[in-house]
Amino acid sequence: MIILQASHIYKYYGDVQVLNDVNLTVRAGERIGLVGRNGAGKTTLLKIMTGQLSADAGEIIKARQTSVGYLAQDGGLQSNRTVREEMLQVFTSLIQQEKQLRELEIKMGLPEVTSNPALQVKITAEYTDLRESFSRNGGYGYEAGIRSVLHGLQFGEEYHDIPVSRLSGGEKTRLALAKLLLAKPEVLILDEPTNYLDMETMGWLEKFLQTYPGAILAVSHDRYFLDAIAETVYELEFTRLTRYSGNYSRYLALKAEEMERRAKQYKKQQEEIARLQDFVQRNIARASTTGRAKSKQKLLEKIKPLEKPAIDDKKIHLTLGAARQSGKEVLEVKELSVGYGNRPVARNITFTVYRGERVALLGPNGTGKTTLLKTAAGLLPPLAGRVRTGYHVAAGYFEQEQRQLTGNKQILYELWDDYPHMEEQAVRSVLGRFLFTGEDVLKTVNDLSGGEKSRLALAKLICSQTNFLLLDEPTSHLDILSNEAMEEALLNYPGTILFVSHDRYFINKIATRIIELTPDGVNIYHGNFEYYQRKKAEQAALVETGGDAPLSEAKKNFLQRKEIQREARKKQRRAEQLEQLISETEQAVADLEQELYRPEVYNDHAVYREKSSVLEKLRAELEDYLAEWVELAEENSG
Repeated sequence: MIILQASHIYKYYGDVQVLNDVNLTVRAGERIGLVGRNGAGKTTLLKIMTGQLSADAGEIIKARQTSVGYLAQDGGLQSNRTVREEMLQVFTSLIQQEKQLRELEIKMGLPEVTSNPALQVKITAEYTDLRESFSRNGGYGYEAGIRSVLHGLQFGEEYHDIPVSRLSGGEKTRLALAKLLLAKPEVLILDEPTNYLDMETMGWLEKFLQTYPGAILAVSHDRYFLDAIAETVYELEFTRLTRYSGNYSRYLALKAEEMERRAKQYKKQQEEIARLQDFVQRNIARASTTGRAKSKQKLLEKIKPLEKPAIDDKKIHLTLGAARQSGKEVLEVKELSVGYGNRPVARNITFTVYRGERVALLGPNGTGKTTLLKTAAGLLPPLAGRVRTGYHVAAGYFEQEQRQLTGNKQILYELWDDYPHMEEQAVRSVLGRFLFTGEDVLKTVNDLSGGEKSRLALAKLICSQTNFLLLDEPTSHLDILSNEAMEEALLNYPGTILFVSHDRYFINKIATRIIELTPDGVNIYHGNFEYYQRKKAEQAALVETGGDAPLSEAKKNFLQRKEIQREARKKQRRAEQLEQLISETEQAVADLEQELYRPEVYNDHAVYREKSSVLEKLRAELEDYLAEWVELAEENSG
């Protein structure tokens, strides 16, 4: 059943068209992800669908009595109520019913009621009906619901009596999300709901939304989040909307297939048009062939040209290099305490980062990840312990807030002043790879958005040619295309990386090791984010079932290394097996192709069809073997 629909929506900002004949349908209980690059018009579409913005043409159709809840990007609550009082606003009708129940209970005990059987029956019936309605609408569970949602979004009991006005901007946005989740509208529209959430909270939100009774329409750059909740993905690109069935990973595969199919169709049609045009040009003037040429001309006129597949070239082109190789040990941290002044944020930190590793620092907000990164970069002094960089290590630091950028400088000179030996054309070329072209390079840093500042900071990092990158939320403010460019560059980077990120998709793709900060030190996991999650789940299950006492850190690291080695040996054996299968199948395909050329085969249609069928199966098997072998080779090289 369709409960909300955007039908043939058009929207312009001045002369710039943002939405062109856009159609989006939300069905009851459907989970939809809306993706597209920054500035594509996703938030504009959401605002039109929620009535906050008018379309230039088209209409929004909503089923009768369908409730729609909208969380705007950075849309925090503004209120002088306490956190708990604000949440109770969702349940005003239930609270009123609860008050009426108490009043009826008192009334039923009054002498004038107990002495009047008819009045007693009437009030008792009214009480029974009201109580059933109260129970049916969740009256006996709303207090527990408030506590559960607030706890899930990291608002403990200590927050309940704090005025909303005293919360930070991020906390106000989380509280707005909490209030919306408690309201349970039939359509939940979320614009970047994972902003200001740490990993634990994002995991809680995903589980909550997976069992949410209503429909969900979410804009997000968090690909892990989209994979977890979306069953349909709409992509807004070049002012148009395209629908794909499945989660984010499925959308990527379907889009790639669609682009390849459209490119082939376009190329085939262009070749046919060129062939017909050539025939007409060569034969139209000749008396003997002019009839055929005119016939081809008519055929040419009937062809409806296919639209050339559009390619989004507004993508950063990022290649990270290192001027020289570092020694084997890049960073040694021993018994380190980090913090500000005399106040430690994290202590007892010991680990070593080796050349070529890509290490993620994980931990809840407030555990000192950024502080540790700044200490490792030499921007903060250690409070205790030791930080030592290795031989020939040259470090480059990427700061989340981009405070190292000079606000009143033009983009061109922000980069050029740091690298004065570069020619102006070279500086402009680097900036162009980060989508700063033409007059854009004369904008001042103060006028840039968060995403533009991130791109500029990355451009400066590119020029540094350092062999050790310390990155604090490098994908923050970047859209999905830019994230993908960042991932590709980091995977090919010849140096070493230590980074902090809340982007689980990014961590899973980049990290070769994870260091988790805890109040007592660090836990080390030799794998990516999926490996980390699996190990955390196993540890939690062990504690829950009263299993053996926790292993020592050394023992855990030893077992993790052994497991990685076992997995590597298993993959190596499979790779060798695949090489043998590929060789055998290639030979079988070659033999069968030769057979098809024999007269006794191609003259016998039944035999030819049978052998052709076998050949197609062999080719399909060969493709599967090759794909699996390439995947294993990439994993081994990573």
